[in-house]
Amino acid sequence: MLFKHLAIEALAYELPPQRVTSSYIEAQIAPTMERLRIPQGMVESLTGIHERRFWELGVMPSDAATLAARRVIANSGIDPQEIGCIINTSVSKDYLEPSTASLIHGNLQLPPHCRNYDLSNACLGFMDGICHIGLMIEARLIKYGLVVAGEGSRLVVESTINRLQSPEATMQMFHNNFATLTLGSGAVAMLLCHHDHATTAHRINGAVTLAATEYNRLCIGQPDQMTTDASALMAAGTRLAAATWQLAEQTFTHWSDDQITVYVPHQVSARNMQAVSKSLNLTPAKLHLNFPKLGNIGAAALPITLAMAAETGRMQTNDQVALLGIGSGLNCAMMSVTW
Repeated sequence: MLFKHLAIEALAYELPPQRVTSSYIEAQIAPTMERLRIPQGMVESLTGIHERRFWELGVMPSDAATLAARRVIANSGIDPQEIGCIINTSVSKDYLEPSTASLIHGNLQLPPHCRNYDLSNACLGFMDGICHIGLMIEARLIKYGLVVAGEGSRLVVESTINRLQSPEATMQMFHNNFATLTLGSGAVAMLLCHHDHATTAHRINGAVTLAATEYNRLCIGQPDQMTTDASALMAAGTRLAAATWQLAEQTFTHWSDDQITVYVPHQVSARNMQAVSKSLNLTPAKLHLNFPKLGNIGAAALPITLAMAAETGRMQTNDQVALLGIGSGLNCAMMSVTW
């Protein structure tokens, strides 16, 4: 999928106030770890995650996404009445129905003609949301489109801690639930428009995707529980990423390690990033990483990383930026951006 006129007008994020360290989580399940002879410090040593963020009790995904959306609208200075579509892409949902997008739409008091719906694809939802908005903008169906995600991991992490505190918790349970302890929280919003209306030079050139759905049960999540075969997931995801990289090379004109200035990945842990980087022959210094302090923030991880990379000044005008994502399912997406 290629775009000719799609621009990023503004990008904003919000981080929760509560910091939860890996050492604190381990302290909550210390008796189980001692009984199973699992050394303290294992969570951080295996994942590289020192801490992650939690929202205050009672903050819903729509509340978090609304914060980021209000910030991106304020930063852009546009009239919200000109937004033609808002897509919520978070893994976290307030309810089965109505859509979380409708709640955010109502919070923002967007106009009745503004379409609103949820789009779910595990950790790749935000990238898919960009593509949906992009198609509408390229067709001149809307002037501005908003992609949002509000992720909250507090419930699933605390529920997992409760299960692992049980005297009946086994080593297999610990392995199956280990990846859940890497989850963090955050919210992000991106305002997109046709380049005729843009005040920035940031252009989305296109995206490629590949699926390997024979691995669709390696990570299964519910609101209060996620079970993961982490080793098998990493191996299958790395292979899929290598195939998707080859497709990106065939699709985009500036897709090679020597031409790309910054890699913005969806990131899970140090081990996963090392495996993907080695498989794709990426220059490690070009990866913008924040998982040590934020953990895995689901669909919000990649766009938050892009915003943080921009804040540090890593990208200059016309730099090539590669967005890289692997999501449960399995699916892999890669997106080319000219900053």
